[in-house]
Amino acid sequence: MKIPTSPFTVTDWANLPRTEHPGETGVAYWRTVTVGDLRIRQVEYSPGYLADHWCDRGHVFYVLEGELVSELKDGRKTVMTAGQSYHVSDFGDAAHRSYSENGAKLFIVD
Repeated sequence: MKIPTSPFTVTDWANLPRTEHPGETGVAYWRTVTVGDLRIRQVEYSPGYLADHWCDRGHVFYVLEGELVSELKDGRKTVMTAGQSYHVSDFGDAAHRSYSENGAKLFIVD
């Protein structure tokens, strides 16, 4: 990931439009800023959210609130709570997806 040339920018996340992304179960709500090919998101998972796909995209992923399970396609699972993060490169490890029993709020850069 390379941050493209851009001016200093402050983002008021509460005032960005929220888009809905249904999972296999539950829903994810995104507030997104796009700068070139860089996507910066605040994401909320509803209780019972399970992603509807395995993802091979690289991310910097930070848990702001709640708890989720980050599952890798090879069977590994990691429980993540507020204050924890992970980073993975494009196609850098087994594909991954998220599940949240009680909901979570995240900050993701990809």
